[in-house]
Amino acid sequence: MPSIERAAVVTHGRTRDVSAAVDRLRAAAKAAGVELVFDGETENADIAVVLGGDGTMLRALTRFLDEGLPVVGVNFGRVGFLTAIPGEQLESGLARVFAGEYRLVELPTLEVTIDGTRRVALNDTVVATGTLGRMIELGYSIGGEDLGVQPCDGLLCATPPGSTAYNLSNGGPVLVWGLDAMVVTFIAPHTLHARPLVVGRGVDVEIESRTPDLPATVLVDGHRVAELQPGGKATVRLAPERSRLAILPEQTFFTRYGEVFAPA
Repeated sequence: MPSIERAAVVTHGRTRDVSAAVDRLRAAAKAAGVELVFDGETENADIAVVLGGDGTMLRALTRFLDEGLPVVGVNFGRVGFLTAIPGEQLESGLARVFAGEYRLVELPTLEVTIDGTRRVALNDTVVATGTLGRMIELGYSIGGEDLGVQPCDGLLCATPPGSTAYNLSNGGPVLVWGLDAMVVTFIAPHTLHARPLVVGRGVDVEIESRTPDLPATVLVDGHRVAELQPGGKATVRLAPERSRLAILPEQTFFTRYGEVFAPA
C-alpha cells in the first residue's frame, strides 16, 4: 500500500485514559514524517488511526464509511477484535503502517429500512422485546418467502464482523471476513427448531411485530433507533457501502479469532 502522509486520529470518549498513548502516537508520527489531524479535520487524510477498542473502531468505521477512508486500530480497549496493533506495540506497528506495510479488508454493512427511513449498521441490527421478561412474536420472511411467526426475545441480523459480537453470544455462527453475507439469528426462541440462517447479497429479511400489546425495539449497532408497533415492519439487507479495515499483512481473520477467542 502507499505510504502515509496524513493520518486522522480517533480516540474513545475518555481522552484522559489515552493521553499517554496520544503522546506516543505523536512521537511515532514525527519519526515517520506523518502529519496528524484531530477534531474531524480529515480532509486529504490517507488513513484514520484509532486508539481504543472495538466500540471506538465501530464509531470510526461508521464515521468514515462514506469517505472510504481506511481505519487502523491500536487496542486500548477490552477485546479489540477489530484492532490491528496491541497497545504495547504502538510504535513498531504504526511505523509499519505509516511506511505502507498494511493491507485492507473490505467488510459488508447492513441497511435497515423502517417507514422509509434508512440506517446503516456495521455490526448488527436487532429487533427485540422492549420489556424485560416479556417475549414477543415476530413474523419474518426471507427473500419474499413467509417463514411464519416465532415467539422469542428478538431477532438479529449480523455482518461478518458483527457475527463475533451479540450473534456469537446467542449461539449464532461466526462468519469469516471475506464472506459477502449476513447471519440471521433468533434471540432466546421459544422452540427447539429455530436455527440461524446465513443469507447472501440481494436477499431481503423482513421482520414484523406481531404481539398485539407490546411494541418491538429496533437497535442498530447497539443504539435504539425506533419502535415497531404491532404490524410494523423492518427490512434488513446487505448495503452497498463497505467499511475499510486496515490490518498488518500477516494478520488474518483466523489469527485474530485465535488470539481473542481461544481459551487461555
